[in-house]
Amino acid sequence: MTDAQNHGAARPAAGGDLDVAALQTRLARFAAARDWQPFHTPKNLATALSVEAAELVEIFQWLTPEQSARVMDDPESAHRVRDEVADVLAYLLQLCEVLGVDALAALAAKIDRNETRFPVPGAPEKGIRHSPES
Repeated sequence: MTDAQNHGAARPAAGGDLDVAALQTRLARFAAARDWQPFHTPKNLATALSVEAAELVEIFQWLTPEQSARVMDDPESAHRVRDEVADVLAYLLQLCEVLGVDALAALAAKIDRNETRFPVPGAPEKGIRHSPES
């Protein structure tokens, strides 16, 4: 497989819309080209996800709340944050692919449950969803 074939699936211009399924396909092709599938078990992917999340946390570990709010102002720190966010997302998407979880549907369902579990304070009825416009 050529580089163009391997990477062409999800490469819109910066800031363009990305497709989760296309990114998952691209990650799967990347792993397949390197014969990594035997290592991409749910346990290994979840462990790798945890390690990458810890690396993201490490960037903020000793910062004050004010410093952490400005972390993206420093080009080197911003680059590290983007890299670790990408690593976390890559492992999460690979885990979802292996387990057959639709990440966006799972997130939407979780938000729905949280809107019911944690109603807006002072709402007339428990569990009523409120949009920013209401």
